[in-house]
Amino acid sequence: MPLKAVIFDFIGTLVNCRDYNMVDSEAKLYSALISEGFDIEKDRFLVSYKETHQKYRKVRYEQFREVTNAVWVSEALCNLGFKVTPENRQVKTALNVFFQDFLDTLELRRGAKQLLNQISQQYRVGLISNFTHAPVIHKGLRKIGIHNCFNAVVISQDVKWRKPSPRIFCDTLIRLGVQAHEAVFIGDSPTEDIGGAKEAGLKTVFIPSQFNSLDDLAQSKQAPDGIVERLESIPQKLRQIFVAV
Repeated sequence: MPLKAVIFDFIGTLVNCRDYNMVDSEAKLYSALISEGFDIEKDRFLVSYKETHQKYRKVRYEQFREVTNAVWVSEALCNLGFKVTPENRQVKTALNVFFQDFLDTLELRRGAKQLLNQISQQYRVGLISNFTHAPVIHKGLRKIGIHNCFNAVVISQDVKWRKPSPRIFCDTLIRLGVQAHEAVFIGDSPTEDIGGAKEAGLKTVFIPSQFNSLDDLAQSKQAPDGIVERLESIPQKLRQIFVAV
C-alpha cells in the first residue's frame, strides 16, 4: 500500500528545549500563585505540589490517561486548606506563567521546517504530542512558525489519552482519513512513539534527540522500521520503507 500520511511527535522530534529548568518553573508557579492571592509558605506548597504531581504521574504513565496540570495544582492547594477547582481563574493564570518558561525554550531542530514543507506537498501530515495543557502546544507551533503545516494536531490533554496508548494514534488516523498501514510515525521516544505507534499498526521511524539516544532505543528492545540521525534524511528513509512493503 502507498504511504498517505506522515505523523510526527513534537517535543524532541521537531523542536529542542534549550536550557529548560523545571525547578525554576516551579518557583515561578509558586510566585504566580502568591501574586494571585494565595497566602502560602513556599516549602509547604512545593511539598504538596510534588505529592499530587506524583499521584497523577502514576495515572498518566501507568494507565496512559492524561491529566491536566490544573488538576494537581488545585488539589495541592486544597490539601493546604484552599477551596479551589481546576477551573479556578487564579490557578489558570498562574499556570500560564509556569508554562511561559517552557515556551521560551522552544526552537526548531535543523531542517524541520523544510522537511514539513516538503512532506506536506506529498502526504497528509499529522502531529501527536503528549502534553498536559494543550494551549501551550498550539502557542508553541505558532511561535516557531509551523502551525499551518499540519492537517491534524492531536494533543493528549484534548483526547484524554497519552502515547503509547493506541487510542491517541487511532484518533489521529481518523482525523487524517487514512488507515494505519498507510501511515508512518516519526518520533524520538522508544516507548511512547515507536512502541505505541507499532501497537496501533503504523510504520515507525526513530530519530535520536536531546532526550533519547540510540543507546536508549537499543535498551528498549523496540525495533522501528527505520532510524535516521537527521531530519533531512527522513524523505529517503520513507521511500526505502514503503518500497519494501
